[in-house]
Amino acid sequence: MARIDHPRRTRALAGAAALLAVAGLAACSADPATPAAAPATSAAVTPSEPAAPPVKGKLRGYTTVKELTAAADLVARGQVEANGFRVDEVLRVANGASAKAGDRITLTGLNGQTVDMAHMSKLEPGQTVVLYLAKDATAVGVFSTLTGDFGVFDVTGSDDAATATTRSQAMAVSGLLAEDPATSGKGFRTTLGQLRAVAAQA
Repeated sequence: MARIDHPRRTRALAGAAALLAVAGLAACSADPATPAAAPATSAAVTPSEPAAPPVKGKLRGYTTVKELTAAADLVARGQVEANGFRVDEVLRVANGASAKAGDRITLTGLNGQTVDMAHMSKLEPGQTVVLYLAKDATAVGVFSTLTGDFGVFDVTGSDDAATATTRSQAMAVSGLLAEDPATSGKGFRTTLGQLRAVAAQA
């Protein structure tokens, strides 16, 4: 009986070996796909890493007042002074920023001390503006306008009917809640009341 069983065992072992060989080949053929997938995953992660800091996300273009408002740490109406900005009205405060009417805050856009001077006009003492601001991560009470002139509206008064006009034509939103391609690159005009309304809904 032992002599009869031995060939059967040999054939069984041979069959098992063949199955293992096929499985091994399948595994080998799958391996090249794995290294190919790994770089794709790492490549997808790499571009998002530089955009991780919150400040980086604020240095971009904006198409609507709604986008500006959502990105801002502070939205305030007030007057530019020689050494900063006097807050006359806080339209919105978020993300741990702090300000109230009567406060004087430091703007890094004054005196050429901003990282985004290529897109920043000069804020002159006496100008009345609504500013969309990002807080400085390292200093309390220090702010910069969102992407230069995108965050600057010149204002003619303080009531709801007061005209609010983007400082720049090119670096400007094109609508309140929705983008208007027809006005893109031509500047944007609205009222202080509408800026207040968007800020209240943010």
